[in-house]
Parts: sequence; C-alpha cells; structure tokens
Amino acid sequence: MSKQKGIIKLEGNLGGISFYQSAGQSLARVATGPSKERISKDKAFKRTRENNNEFGGSAKAGKALRLAMGGLMQTMGSARVTAQLTALFKAINLKGTGARGKRPIKLSTNKAMLKNFEFNSGISFNSVFSAPFTVAINTPRNEATVTIPDFLPDNVVNAPAGATHFKLVAAIGIVSDYTFDTSVNSYGPSQPTQDTAGHTIASAYFPLDQAVSALTLVPTLASLGTINAACSSVVTLGIEFYQQVDTQYYLFAQDNAMKVVNVF
Repeated sequence: MSKQKGIIKLEGNLGGISFYQSAGQSLARVATGPSKERISKDKAFKRTRENNNEFGGSAKAGKALRLAMGGLMQTMGSARVTAQLTALFKAINLKGTGARGKRPIKLSTNKAMLKNFEFNSGISFNSVFSAPFTVAINTPRNEATVTIPDFLPDNVVNAPAGATHFKLVAAIGIVSDYTFDTSVNSYGPSQPTQDTAGHTIASAYFPLDQAVSALTLVPTLASLGTINAACSSVVTLGIEFYQQVDTQYYLFAQDNAMKVVNVF
C-alpha cells in the first residue's frame, strides 16, 4: 500500500494499479482479483453478486439514517459510523426472507437492533451524560418527547477539559424499509416520500457549573402526517460541548456523543 502524493488524486484502476480513498487518505496498491466485468457476468461469482446487492442495500439504509440526522453527523458521528451502520443494517438484512441477494432490509420489524446505537464509536453517550430521562412518541409517530428532570452537571456530565458549556440535542429521523427493485436491479426505500426525513431540536447553552431545570425537547415531523408502517421513527439524544470566549461559543470538534434512545 502506497500513498498518492501528486496534486491530482486518482480513483479506480489504471495500468494494474488500484487507486482509492481510505480514512481520508489517497492510497494506491497493485490491483488483484477478478475484474468488475467478470464478477458481474461469470456464474462462478453468483454468490458474490448476491452479497454485493445486499451489502449495497444495507449501505443505502444506513445512509438514510445519516441523512435523517442531518448536520448532527458532522459533530456526533465518528469516522467509523458509516461502516458500523452498514454492518448493523446488513445484520437486519440477514433476518429477511426470500431469495439471496434480494432479501428485504426491514428495520420496522427489527427495531430493537438499532436501539442504543452509538454514533461516536470512541465515546458512549452514557459515559458523558448519565442523568435519567424518558422518551415518548405520539400516535402518528411523527413527534417525539424527551423529558429530562432537574440535574446538576457536576454529578451527571463528564465534560472534556476546556469546556465551559454544553447543549442537549434531540432528533427524530425516519428510515423506511428497503426492498430490492428488479426493474433497476438495486435496493430502494419502500416509502421514499418519508424516508430520510428528520428534525433536530437543541437546548440552550448550559454552564457546566450551574444546575439545570427540568427540560423537555420535542423534535417533530408533524407535516409528514402519520408515519407509514413500513417506516421506523428513530429518536436520538446527544450532547455537544462548547467553550465560551467573551460572548462566543465554540463547539468542540470531538468529545460530543449521541445515541439512539428508542425506535418506534
């Protein structure tokens, strides 16, 4: 494995060399294995094609959740979150029935598998925020209510060095079940009009050295109407840390955490 150092960064195969991106770096290596054309046509690679189909569908379902969380992925998601979500949805896919390569990815019947998912693989949400809270959903499943009683940050917030303030952030995101569409030979959402919809609501800036009164955060997607049974309402809770300098609040690039607190 070698690093690309030129001004122009290549991707793909050229002259027996494979150029690719990994962990933000441009790398190159000798291309090995069967060609893409052979994999797409040779009977010997039928299982590979089936696995590729389902892996691609799982990646799309994971991306749907990331899109639903919007800008939170920039502050809450670690470098591994894409791979972790793809693996999780692939595990859901394996529970589906039907022909290999076309099995559905039904979060709607496997909601417990996503609950407690951590978006920052390096920091668990509970390790930095341990106050009790409750999560509820309305009947149409388009509005969540996260309620947090009074708490003292000194007792329940494990802040990074240099932080002076924090925010709590609740979000609701819709992820459709994904099914294989034979007309395009690819996976897609069964409910595209609701898939990837999301809403985020954040608290005020709270000083780390002052008590916080009872707090209610209500992310809502009321404009969607009733959420389809083939869609899941994913509710997350996160914490962001800030440093106040004069009247400005500067968000920490790391040390923030968020998890899925329930799936309805």
